[in-house]
Amino acid sequence: MSWVTVRQYSLPFEAHLARARLESEGITALVADEHTINMQWMLSDALGGVRLRVQEDMVERADGILAEDRSDLVDEFEAGHGQAQDQGGEPLLLAPLASQKRKRGFFMALLVFFIGS
Repeated sequence: MSWVTVRQYSLPFEAHLARARLESEGITALVADEHTINMQWMLSDALGGVRLRVQEDMVERADGILAEDRSDLVDEFEAGHGQAQDQGGEPLLLAPLASQKRKRGFFMALLVFFIGS
């Protein structure tokens, strides 16, 4: 059997996510050229990116699996499934933790730490 490229990605982690998805469905997949792209990431698109390959007889099945939109599963999970709650029973949101004031304070602390050491 020969290996066939089914998708190309700019970044290795994208290819590994797709590989894991295929392997969870029982399709053996491999990621090619990831080390080349890690070393020369600026040339990723020029070199064809990171290639996700499967065996020739699994191409159609792999294309079907990778084409599925599974974003609804994430939305269902976010709708209160196992979320932390405050004292009033409301779900805790991370957005207030990422406020501009907190971001500035965090980066200022990093700056003081690195300059001070």
